[in-house]
Amino acid sequence: MREDYHAMMANEMIQAYLSLGSNLGDRLVYLREALIELERNDAIRLEQVSSVYETDPVGFTDQPAFLNIVVGIRTTLQPLDLLHFCQAVEIHLQRERIVRWGPRTIDIDLLIYDKINMDTPELTLPHPRMGERDFVKIPLAELQTGEIGCTEGVRPLYTNWYNH
Repeated sequence: MREDYHAMMANEMIQAYLSLGSNLGDRLVYLREALIELERNDAIRLEQVSSVYETDPVGFTDQPAFLNIVVGIRTTLQPLDLLHFCQAVEIHLQRERIVRWGPRTIDIDLLIYDKINMDTPELTLPHPRMGERDFVKIPLAELQTGEIGCTEGVRPLYTNWYNH
Protein backbone atom coordinates (compact mmCIF):
# COMPACT_ATOMS: atom_id res chain seq x y z
CA MET A 1 0.00 0.00 0.00
CA ARG A 2 1.13 3.53 -0.73
CA GLU A 3 2.02 6.03 2.00
CA ASP A 4 -0.49 8.60 0.68
CA TYR A 5 -3.19 5.95 1.04
CA HIS A 6 -2.23 5.51 4.71
CA ALA A 7 -2.34 9.27 5.30
CA MET A 8 -5.74 9.56 3.62
CA MET A 9 -7.19 6.68 5.65
CA ALA A 10 -5.79 7.83 9.01
CA ASN A 11 -8.87 9.86 9.95
CA GLU A 12 -11.53 8.18 7.84
CA MET A 13 -13.85 5.56 9.32
CA ILE A 14 -13.52 2.46 7.14
CA GLN A 15 -16.17 -0.29 6.85
CA ALA A 16 -14.94 -3.73 7.93
CA TYR A 17 -16.52 -7.06 8.83
CA LEU A 18 -15.40 -9.46 11.55
CA SER A 19 -16.40 -13.05 12.24
CA LEU A 20 -16.55 -14.17 15.87
CA GLY A 21 -16.92 -17.70 17.16
CA SER A 22 -16.82 -19.56 20.47
CA ASN A 23 -17.21 -23.19 21.49
CA LEU A 24 -15.82 -23.36 25.03
CA GLY A 25 -17.44 -22.34 28.29
CA ASP A 26 -20.41 -19.99 28.16
CA ARG A 27 -20.18 -19.33 24.45
CA LEU A 28 -22.72 -16.50 24.39
CA VAL A 29 -20.92 -14.69 27.22
CA TYR A 30 -17.63 -14.90 25.31
CA LEU A 31 -19.27 -13.42 22.20
CA ARG A 32 -20.83 -10.64 24.26
CA GLU A 33 -17.55 -9.90 26.08
CA ALA A 34 -15.67 -9.72 22.77
CA LEU A 35 -18.21 -7.20 21.45
CA ILE A 36 -17.87 -5.13 24.63
CA GLU A 37 -14.09 -5.09 24.17
CA LEU A 38 -14.47 -3.98 20.54
CA GLU A 39 -16.81 -1.18 21.61
CA ARG A 40 -14.32 0.03 24.25
CA ASN A 41 -11.85 0.93 21.52
CA ASP A 42 -12.44 4.54 20.44
CA ALA A 43 -11.17 3.68 16.95
CA ILE A 44 -13.96 1.12 16.42
CA ARG A 45 -17.67 1.77 16.03
CA LEU A 46 -19.89 -1.31 16.15
CA GLU A 47 -22.65 -0.83 13.56
CA GLN A 48 -24.22 -4.23 12.90
CA VAL A 49 -24.42 -7.52 14.80
CA SER A 50 -25.86 -10.62 13.15
CA SER A 51 -28.02 -13.22 14.80
CA VAL A 52 -26.20 -15.91 16.74
CA TYR A 53 -25.85 -19.14 14.78
CA GLU A 54 -25.02 -22.52 16.29
CA THR A 55 -22.66 -24.25 13.90
CA ASP A 56 -21.05 -27.62 13.51
CA PRO A 57 -17.25 -27.54 13.74
CA VAL A 58 -15.24 -27.45 10.51
CA GLY A 59 -11.76 -28.91 10.03
CA PHE A 60 -11.19 -30.51 13.43
CA THR A 61 -14.69 -31.92 14.02
CA ASP A 62 -14.21 -33.74 17.37
CA GLN A 63 -15.20 -30.72 19.48
CA PRO A 64 -18.33 -28.93 20.72
CA ALA A 65 -20.57 -26.89 18.41
CA PHE A 66 -19.74 -23.21 17.92
CA LEU A 67 -21.76 -20.07 18.32
CA ASN A 68 -20.89 -17.70 15.47
CA ILE A 69 -21.73 -14.13 14.54
CA VAL A 70 -20.56 -11.56 12.02
CA VAL A 71 -20.32 -7.88 12.89
CA GLY A 72 -20.06 -4.79 10.74
CA ILE A 73 -17.82 -2.08 12.14
CA ARG A 74 -16.36 1.25 11.14
CA THR A 75 -12.79 1.87 12.19
CA THR A 76 -9.88 4.24 11.81
CA LEU A 77 -7.44 1.40 12.53
CA GLN A 78 -5.32 0.14 9.67
CA PRO A 79 -5.89 -3.55 8.75
CA LEU A 80 -2.89 -4.92 10.68
CA ASP A 81 -3.66 -2.73 13.70
CA LEU A 82 -7.24 -4.02 13.68
CA LEU A 83 -5.95 -7.61 13.44
CA HIS A 84 -3.59 -7.03 16.37
CA PHE A 85 -6.37 -5.50 18.46
CA CYS A 86 -8.63 -8.50 17.72
CA GLN A 87 -5.82 -10.84 18.74
CA ALA A 88 -5.38 -8.89 21.98
CA VAL A 89 -9.11 -9.33 22.70
CA GLU A 90 -8.72 -13.07 22.09
CA ILE A 91 -5.84 -13.23 24.57
CA HIS A 92 -7.81 -11.17 27.11
CA LEU A 93 -10.62 -13.75 26.83
CA GLN A 94 -8.21 -16.69 27.41
CA ARG A 95 -7.93 -17.87 23.79
CA GLU A 96 -5.32 -20.63 23.53
CA ARG A 97 -3.95 -21.73 20.16
CA ILE A 98 -3.21 -25.40 20.73
CA VAL A 99 -4.87 -27.25 17.83
CA ARG A 100 -5.51 -25.64 14.43
CA TRP A 101 -9.28 -25.11 14.08
CA GLY A 102 -9.59 -26.53 17.60
CA PRO A 103 -11.76 -25.49 20.54
CA ARG A 104 -11.54 -21.88 21.66
CA THR A 105 -13.13 -19.42 24.02
CA ILE A 106 -13.20 -16.82 21.25
CA ASP A 107 -11.99 -16.48 17.69
CA ILE A 108 -12.09 -13.16 15.84
CA ASP A 109 -11.31 -13.11 12.13
CA LEU A 110 -11.00 -10.03 9.96
CA LEU A 111 -13.10 -10.85 6.89
CA ILE A 112 -13.30 -7.68 4.83
CA TYR A 113 -11.64 -4.29 5.20
CA ASP A 114 -13.20 -1.77 2.81
CA LYS A 115 -12.28 -2.85 -0.72
CA ILE A 116 -8.70 -3.67 0.24
CA ASN A 117 -6.98 -6.72 -1.20
CA MET A 118 -3.80 -7.68 0.59
CA ASP A 119 -1.76 -10.82 0.99
CA THR A 120 0.96 -10.80 3.61
CA PRO A 121 2.29 -13.57 5.85
CA GLU A 122 0.24 -12.07 8.70
CA LEU A 123 -3.02 -11.09 6.96
CA THR A 124 -4.89 -11.85 3.76
CA LEU A 125 -7.87 -9.73 2.74
CA PRO A 126 -10.56 -10.51 1.99
CA HIS A 127 -10.35 -13.58 4.25
CA PRO A 128 -9.25 -16.41 1.94
CA ARG A 129 -11.69 -19.07 3.24
CA MET A 130 -14.79 -17.02 4.03
CA GLY A 131 -16.51 -18.09 0.80
CA GLU A 132 -16.15 -21.75 1.83
CA ARG A 133 -17.65 -21.33 5.30
CA ASP A 134 -21.41 -21.22 5.78
CA PHE A 135 -20.87 -20.05 9.37
CA VAL A 136 -19.42 -16.87 7.85
CA LYS A 137 -21.46 -16.56 4.65
CA ILE A 138 -24.88 -16.87 6.31
CA PRO A 139 -24.46 -14.21 9.06
CA LEU A 140 -22.61 -11.92 6.62
CA ALA A 141 -25.48 -12.23 4.15
CA GLU A 142 -27.89 -11.47 7.00
CA LEU A 143 -26.11 -8.16 7.65
CA GLN A 144 -26.26 -7.30 3.95
CA THR A 145 -29.84 -8.45 3.17
CA GLY A 146 -31.63 -8.67 6.52
CA GLU A 147 -32.55 -12.31 5.87
CA ILE A 148 -31.70 -15.01 8.40
CA GLY A 149 -30.32 -18.09 6.70
CA CYS A 150 -29.96 -21.70 7.71
CA THR A 151 -28.29 -24.93 6.60
CA GLU A 152 -28.01 -28.31 8.26
CA GLY A 153 -24.70 -27.27 9.85
CA VAL A 154 -25.54 -23.60 10.57
CA ARG A 155 -28.70 -22.94 12.58
CA PRO A 156 -29.99 -19.56 13.83
CA LEU A 157 -30.22 -19.59 17.62
CA TYR A 158 -30.76 -16.00 18.84
CA THR A 159 -31.96 -13.00 16.85
CA ASN A 160 -31.82 -9.38 18.01
CA TRP A 161 -29.72 -10.52 20.95
CA TYR A 162 -27.13 -7.77 21.36
CA ASN A 163 -28.12 -4.23 22.26
CA HIS A 164 -25.27 -1.80 21.96
